[in-house]
Amino acid sequence: MAAVYQALHRRVSSLICRLHSTYVRKMRYLNQLKEDDNLCRQAQTSGTFYLFHNLSPFLQKVGKKYLVPQLSAAEMRRILEKFQEAEQWIEKSVLVGCSDEHRPRFALDLGALDKSVIESELQGSFTDLRKALFVVDGKDSPLLASAQALLRWHDCHQYCSKTGQPTQKNPAGSKRVCQASGITYYPQVSPVIITLVSDGSHCLLARQPSFPPGMFTALAGFCDMGENVEEAVRREVAEEVGLEVESLRYSGSQHWPFPSSSLMIACHALVPAQRAQISVDTLELEEARWFGLEEIVEGLKREPSSSKRGDGSFLPWFPPKQAIAHQLIREWVQQQAA
Repeated sequence: MAAVYQALHRRVSSLICRLHSTYVRKMRYLNQLKEDDNLCRQAQTSGTFYLFHNLSPFLQKVGKKYLVPQLSAAEMRRILEKFQEAEQWIEKSVLVGCSDEHRPRFALDLGALDKSVIESELQGSFTDLRKALFVVDGKDSPLLASAQALLRWHDCHQYCSKTGQPTQKNPAGSKRVCQASGITYYPQVSPVIITLVSDGSHCLLARQPSFPPGMFTALAGFCDMGENVEEAVRREVAEEVGLEVESLRYSGSQHWPFPSSSLMIACHALVPAQRAQISVDTLELEEARWFGLEEIVEGLKREPSSSKRGDGSFLPWFPPKQAIAHQLIREWVQQQAA
């Protein structure tokens, strides 16, 4: 009877979904896959797979372009047949989305297998995610980032923090459960504010010692427990550069997988021009300074490879367009031009 009820429920849900937009149908189908383990297992037999190896995504180079291949379930089994326990590996995958035609997309990390065999078979290579995000097509970057973040979360939460006992992943990878305690763990993201500070005619950019030579970006920091976005912006700006924010406005947000799964909340902040003297916290930053419009426009045109001067020093350059810091800087330029 239960099986009949579930089948009827799915048919009714499917009929209702047809009355909605493509987006609504996709979201409801993905939610079904997360909640219905049997449905998700069936989807693994018809879905496509993105491959990772120790959290590095698999890419194929075609001409000058880097592609993110989606392998069918049949192709996955052909690859995994070269190793033992192929079926067990498919079950380790996590759901990361679906196409408009409701073809599920999964991500699978094969870090325990010999990557040279896989690379040779598929004619590609596993690439560090930081590099991959900036060489693949823009539509693939968010998916790679979210897939890696989810795979990383599962790798780091294999044991219950209360009992120390192993946790079990559901087929979709949307949660882990400790059978001993009954606790359910869900993937979480850490909120991070990223703020472009302006005094009206200049914007403030900074760099940390770990940055590539010459790169400057907006101020950023994790939100503290109990803080709202406004409080986090004011605190970070005060801590890092000794300035007091007068007003701020929200710009947008972006998932960012470094150092783990973060939600970047982007804001513009204004400080009074008469109180714009910077006091850099050298424990946090290597340098911070004001940039005028002309210098920002030139820096946006500059590539990292062309930033080195003849004397060995570096001209300023800014994060690439895939980063939300780039969006903030572009918005400031447009505001100045207006």
